[in-house]
Amino acid sequence: MMSKIFIILGSLNAFLAVALGAFGAHGLQSKLTEQMLATYQTGVKYHMMHALGLILIGIISRWTSDSLLVNWSGWFICAGIVLFSGSLYLLSISGIRWLGDVTPLGGLSFLAGWILLAIAAFKYL
Repeated sequence: MMSKIFIILGSLNAFLAVALGAFGAHGLQSKLTEQMLATYQTGVKYHMMHALGLILIGIISRWTSDSLLVNWSGWFICAGIVLFSGSLYLLSISGIRWLGDVTPLGGLSFLAGWILLAIAAFKYL
């Protein structure tokens, strides 16, 4: 069951990353400084990479019979997308600097997700 959820979440996040990337390239280019646009694009890049990671986690989850490690990996990746990419999107558009303090929490979530996936692969595959 979780495999299906992660594949759907990954696909929806990939869609969202493409849409937000296009919005940034076409709708924000004249409104943001180069630095803020680069910050926004960093959010898009990590959003897409981790959306694809969620799809991968969904496939692996099916192979491992919904392993708890794999499932936690997926949820940490989801949290990372929200915290890391989301904070970069909001920071670049709003200019609210304290949002940059949230970004490392998203990075830690990404790291936790990937290490849990590595442990699950070592254990189950």
